[in-house]
Amino acid sequence: MSTFWRYVRVQLFVLLCGIVGPIFLAAYFLLGADPMLKWMFWTGLLITAADVLIALAITAYGAKSAAEAKALEDSGVLALARVVGIHETNTRINDQPLVKIDLNVSGPGITPFSTQDRVIASVSRLPMITSRNLVALVDPATHDYQIDWERSALVSGMMPATFSVAEDSRTYDLTGQAEPLMEILQVLKTHRIDLASMIDIRSNPAARQQVQEVVRRAAAMATPPPVPAGVDFVAPEEPTIGQRLQELETLHATGSITEAEYLAKREQIIADL
Repeated sequence: MSTFWRYVRVQLFVLLCGIVGPIFLAAYFLLGADPMLKWMFWTGLLITAADVLIALAITAYGAKSAAEAKALEDSGVLALARVVGIHETNTRINDQPLVKIDLNVSGPGITPFSTQDRVIASVSRLPMITSRNLVALVDPATHDYQIDWERSALVSGMMPATFSVAEDSRTYDLTGQAEPLMEILQVLKTHRIDLASMIDIRSNPAARQQVQEVVRRAAAMATPPPVPAGVDFVAPEEPTIGQRLQELETLHATGSITEAEYLAKREQIIADL
């Protein structure tokens, strides 16, 4: 979207929200520019001028953000941002909680680093945050970054990730497998293939071969070894007290449970010690 049309859209929105100014001006002139209503003229003029300045500021900010996002998409590195901490801010935006998240960011060509970000834990984002795996576009020189929520939906397991390989007559399911999915996303980015719900890469043999190699390797690693005869099935370990407390803190920080529910559950977990 060009800067001009971005401005037009923002200006219409601002005028709609601040329509008092134009109404005052219209009323002043419709009433014959009565000197007794001069206050209406100046008030309307000031409000309208403020509307224009606000629209210009919002447009400039939006254009700058769009330019930064494009620069990161063009030259940035796709990195895995692991959520290692979630903190409540007691702030809500449009009735959605604003949370602070601690991130450990690592990826090819960048020195791993830790950072903290504030994000809106909307209904669509909350499962990604609590899955602990997000995707970020990172400037390798400055470590400036932006969380890519579309790619994060795939890596966190919120979107299905199935790959059909004709040569194998098989469909592989890598849903929720962060590491191989990050490799595949990097291949797609290198070959400038946009992420979509359905991707057909048969027209790009190089990308297709690389993706197939990642898929087959991930499938081979995910296949459990056969259980020897006479060996009983071993049930997965129960989560530790620390893991249960961490999960409870996450639910509390994101506002998924009430304060009373949080305290009651915390007492129950501590009682199991």
